[in-house]
Amino acid sequence: MAKASAIKKGKTSKKSSPKPVNHDVKTNDTVVAPKTESRKYNFFIRTIWTFVMISGFFITLASGHIWCVVLVLLCQIAAFKECIALTSISSRQKNLPLTKTLNWYFLVATLYYLSGKQLFTFFQTTVFEYKILTWMALNHKFVCYCLYVLGFVLFVCSLRRGFLKFQFASLCATHMALLFIVFQGNLIIKNILNGLFWFLVPCGLVIVNDIFAYLCGITFGKTKLIEISPKKTLEGFMGAWFFTALSSIIFTRLLSPYMYMTCPVQDVHTNFLSNVTCELNPIFLPQIYRAPPIFFEKFGVSSITIKPVYFHALNLATFASLFAPFGGFFASGLKRTFKVKDFGHSIPGHGGITDRIDCQFLMGSFANLYYETFISEHRITVETVLSTILMNLDDKDILELITTLIDVLFKKGIINKKQHKKIVQVFTEVLKALN
Repeated sequence: MAKASAIKKGKTSKKSSPKPVNHDVKTNDTVVAPKTESRKYNFFIRTIWTFVMISGFFITLASGHIWCVVLVLLCQIAAFKECIALTSISSRQKNLPLTKTLNWYFLVATLYYLSGKQLFTFFQTTVFEYKILTWMALNHKFVCYCLYVLGFVLFVCSLRRGFLKFQFASLCATHMALLFIVFQGNLIIKNILNGLFWFLVPCGLVIVNDIFAYLCGITFGKTKLIEISPKKTLEGFMGAWFFTALSSIIFTRLLSPYMYMTCPVQDVHTNFLSNVTCELNPIFLPQIYRAPPIFFEKFGVSSITIKPVYFHALNLATFASLFAPFGGFFASGLKRTFKVKDFGHSIPGHGGITDRIDCQFLMGSFANLYYETFISEHRITVETVLSTILMNLDDKDILELITTLIDVLFKKGIINKKQHKKIVQVFTEVLKALN
């Protein structure tokens, strides 16, 4: 009995003994402080990298058009890589190394198809010094088609039983990324070549819209806008439209006086310090508009002088506010589908490249379509004519063209009879040699 009671007392004492208090776990300081410090650290990193991206962007703009093109190409490649990594399981785990290789093969073939002809145009003096490059320039579409067919054949040859669903899903994801990222990214490059104004303004409007959609949303947002993004509100969406429109006027006022921004690319080696001159598009020149008498007759104003580019900038702002955000909603839906927070971790504090430029692709493609439809004058320049001649005529046709032009100059009296005779004799001998 004594032994039993002792055991009983031992058990009782063991139960009643106070447990050690872990102050590090229970106290509010030890629980909240790490989270607060983490939030502060993330905010600090995000802020630092925001300024890094902004400064890098403006340095690229000042460095010249060619570096802006390189920036867009790098963003295309990075966004393509992130989307492919998100939408497919590692092919190495499935022992299908060719699947990943084909993704990059199709990317290179597409970039060559979209940008190759522009490269031949800008570097035509070098290209036509080499026969292989000349042949590739003259047969650009045929070469691209052969590259795509080769990729198609390699894909079919790589198909394996048991992995067909994965392989075809990977091919579809690759083509989707090529369509939404690479194709639209190429249109942004065209915007750069049309003038940095058509690159910088659309980019700036999307950024401003994103900022003010957030600010207006947290200030007076109540109505949910779209199911896929619960934090987006209708009030923030409409408020951002107003501030984006206002920003378009400010951007136009700041950028339109500089020819470095408004002139199309004539020399890829130009930069902010270069003396860029061109014949301006009429939309950058002040024009007189008749003022509506209903509003202005009381003030004695019959006409208003303004640059038409302001109206075009407002149209771009409307698209940036009402339609471009859906590129971000699409990206959000894609991330939710695969249950990830960000597309990647390439930018500390911001996620991946795609997280920052998801709306830019849709905005860039619209800006290019708008420019080609309502603004471009489709001017014929020496560069465009020379490029057309070199890419479509053989040596014999070029010589015949030169002879014809010499005859025209002779009839106009620009060259005399003696000079004409000597020049025609030279080209006639060259033509005989070719025949």
